[in-house]
Amino acid sequence: MSQPATLNPRIIEALYSHALVLSDDVRHTFALAIPAPAARLEDDPVRVALCAEGLRTTTRMMHAIAWLLNHRAYFRHEITDLQRRRHARLCASLLHSERSQLALLDDATTDLIAATCALYTRLLRLDHAWRLASDGAASPIRHLQASIERRLAS
Repeated sequence: MSQPATLNPRIIEALYSHALVLSDDVRHTFALAIPAPAARLEDDPVRVALCAEGLRTTTRMMHAIAWLLNHRAYFRHEITDLQRRRHARLCASLLHSERSQLALLDDATTDLIAATCALYTRLLRLDHAWRLASDGAASPIRHLQASIERRLAS
């Protein structure tokens, strides 16, 4: 397997553009797909599924865009690496959906939900690789510690 690409402004911008398009599709799909209340919400399982999955999908996209915006700000030197580390976190639990609810939705809606999950999964992989790479980067303290250990070993 090849090494993951490091995060750079081009990757972040491309993913950000893709996320904006997906977010607009999500907003359009769920705003138009949820029918007006005819009766109580509990009486219409399709409406419940649309509301629940709409909320999950919207939240997933909001987190994805926030993560991407933090990285954009870092590459534009608007925030520090420490701020990016503190505020650019993704939550893997946002990928979970109820299979029983997804089964009630039409194919176009489930395809859109799957596309948001694919983007979010990609961001999770990039985030994980970025955190591993940056945790392994030599900080001044680690560099000094290694230097001391080398001197003591010789």
